[in-house]
Order: sequence, then C-alpha cells, then structure tokens
Amino acid sequence: MNLKEAFRFQNKLGALMEEAGEILGCDRNITRVQNTHLRRKVMEEAEDETAFDAPATEYSEQITQLAEFLLYLLGEREKLSAAIHRAKAGLALSAGLDGEVSLNGKRQEVSALFRHMSGLRSSEVLIPGGGTGYRFNNEGNQVAYRCDLKRVTTIHYDRGRLRQMCAQLSRKADETSAALDAALINTQVDYPAPFDVNEAFAEVFGAFAGTEADV
Repeated sequence: MNLKEAFRFQNKLGALMEEAGEILGCDRNITRVQNTHLRRKVMEEAEDETAFDAPATEYSEQITQLAEFLLYLLGEREKLSAAIHRAKAGLALSAGLDGEVSLNGKRQEVSALFRHMSGLRSSEVLIPGGGTGYRFNNEGNQVAYRCDLKRVTTIHYDRGRLRQMCAQLSRKADETSAALDAALINTQVDYPAPFDVNEAFAEVFGAFAGTEADV
C-alpha cells in the first residue's frame, strides 16, 4: 500500500479500537446481572424467581475474545506505525512529511491573511446621526445631542508589496501541496493489511474470532 492508503488504514484501526474499547469500557457489557425475586419472604406459598438481565451487547458471550481482539488491533497499529515511520524517513522533504504538512498549513493561513489585507480599500462614509456632542441648554445644564459622523478609513501599508508576498507564498504552498500529494501516492509502505479497510467492525471481529476458535 502507499502512504495515503496506510494513513487510511491507520484511521480504520483507530476506529475499530475505539469501538472495541467502548464495548469493554461499559460495565453493563462485561458483567452479568442476576435478579432473584424473594417472594417467599412475603408469601410462604410463593416461589422465588431468578432471572438475568438481558445482555447489553451482542458480544456478551465473547468479551474475552473482544479483549484479545483489542490487543490484536493494538499490535497491528504498532506494526503499521513503524512501517509508516520507515517510509517517511526516506522522503526527500527538507522538513519531513509531518513537518511539511504543518508548515504548509501555516503558509496557507498567512496567505489567506495577506489576501484579505490586499483586498482592503481606503474609504470615506457619512453616517447620519452617528456622532455625538454636548451643549448647554437654556437652564445651563450640559446635554448630549446627535450629529452626522464622517468616517475615513485609510490603509497604512504597501498593498502592492502585500500582493507580491501573497503570490510568492501561494506558489510555495501549491508546490508543496503537489509534492506532498505525490509523496502520499508514490511512497510505498511495507505493511500487508490483514483485512479490507472497508469491512465493518462485526466482519473484522468475526473473522478474528473465527481464527482464534480454530487455534
């Protein structure tokens, strides 16, 4: 598989581990509750009745296997992580794959900021009733009054230079994105997937449980 497929399979392993962990982390899933109605204590002629609560999960009879399955998934995660690390170590990227991904995200953030700044314009607008003032009335008291407000907004930076920097940064980000895409597709990871990435939890666990049962 290539790096892109390896990252997808890594996410799949994480999702399966999370689902297995949620089942095992719920006490209702890993315990069996027995309820006995002590009716004879109230009525001597009555019979006590014992019943179990309904299982909270369809895997209630396979809890131990499910714990083993979680450990198996963790082992596969370790193998895949090591294989991805080896594959990334051979990439001709100055900051490494993870470093370049992080850097390119920052390049795109700064580029977006520069585009916003480049789009600003100086302006002048009259806001009726937007201003205030104070005066003394006939009684000698100071009172507020409203007046029009002229607002002048002026940019105080070199928009041309901002546009140049934005263009250079955008080109660098696009070039890096292309290099990262190529690395994800062309870099091979030495890891044989033990199951199809599109299989559901029940399918993967069912296959694992069947394998375990045959041992």
